[in-house]
Amino acid sequence: MDDDLREGPYAFATLLGMEMADWRQDYARFELPLTDKLMNRHGNPHGGVYASLLDTIMGYAGCWTGDRDHRQMCLTLNLNVQFISRPNGKMLIGEGFRTGGGKSTFFAEGALTDETGEIVAKGTGVFRYRRSG
Repeated sequence: MDDDLREGPYAFATLLGMEMADWRQDYARFELPLTDKLMNRHGNPHGGVYASLLDTIMGYAGCWTGDRDHRQMCLTLNLNVQFISRPNGKMLIGEGFRTGGGKSTFFAEGALTDETGEIVAKGTGVFRYRRSG
């Protein structure tokens, strides 16, 4: 990924600890170290952590412009999360893919794994592009 096009984390991503690892046309990858503050009372990552990471990777996947001076933003219209497993490792890896859409909305899919390859969650979403300004 071209470092000139890498965006710094937004405030909520910073709070959770998400870091952008890759971003290009129709694809985004973020990584999230699992810390005690992200766990639920069972000692597993809270479901909201999975949902937040999926929302982020899918939204970014549809908003690539390749132009640092022209940022595209979107709003989430629908987000579905399938909770599959618990991580074996210490890092969540999220990969999002824009799968289709048109001028005003797009569709995306995402998957969360840990560094051992364990699939922990999958998601789908519908997003609306925001008008600039």
